[in-house]
Amino acid sequence: MIKNRRLWEKFERKLREKERVDIEKNFLIFEELLKFALTMNKFSQKDWREDIKKDIKYAQVINGVKKSNQKNCQRI
Repeated sequence: MIKNRRLWEKFERKLREKERVDIEKNFLIFEELLKFALTMNKFSQKDWREDIKKDIKYAQVINGVKKSNQKNCQRI
């Protein structure tokens, strides 16, 4: 349980600054996971774009992503 909210927020802010997003690396990981899912017949390529949009929107809500960062996710 978090008792000191300000301390926690400071920690999160420093962590975000320290861990920059490598969008190219993330896309490479996504592509490899997609290939794997397709070989396992666990993923339909027909509707993946719509499904991923929903997942991205859900992740943004959960993680509190600001609108300025959403542009990076729309490249898909």
